[in-house]
Amino acid sequence: MAKMKKKQDLPTKTCPRCRKPFAWRKKWEKVWDEVKYCSERCRRG
Repeated sequence: MAKMKKKQDLPTKTCPRCRKPFAWRKKWEKVWDEVKYCSERCRRG
């Protein structure tokens, strides 16, 4: 079983559009290096 990480231990990035920090998500596991925006809304904007 995988060990659960605490939220504060997850890697974070800052969104270049809204300037807010956002944390790693499971759905981004394989593409984390390519993720730049915190949300679809910021990506489109």
